[in-house]
Amino acid sequence: MTAPAKTVIYPVTNLAEAKALYRRLLGIEPVMDEPYYVQFDLDGLLVGLDPNGHAKGLTGPVPFWLVADIHQHLADLIAAGAGEVQAVTDVGGGKLIASVEDADGNIIGLMEQP
Repeated sequence: MTAPAKTVIYPVTNLAEAKALYRRLLGIEPVMDEPYYVQFDLDGLLVGLDPNGHAKGLTGPVPFWLVADIHQHLADLIAAGAGEVQAVTDVGGGKLIASVEDADGNIIGLMEQP
């Protein structure tokens, strides 16, 4: 089962500048503010800023789709022709993420909550 994307992550090169810009754009303070990731909660839509996103292959904003079994969804998407961008990774607290690229170069993120 796939649920609507509730997280969009932007790869950024300057986290401090990006944080200031998104704070102004969204009109709220981050709910998570770490050197490796900043996240805003805009009425349930999570907007993340990842200073390591480019190194992970992200070329622009990536929606992360909530799935019940990330390993199965990743395998299914690869079998359907997607290319793996990021293998399943635990980003803390048991939250797992992965991403693939479709034939047009669009990145699709997957997320499994603990």
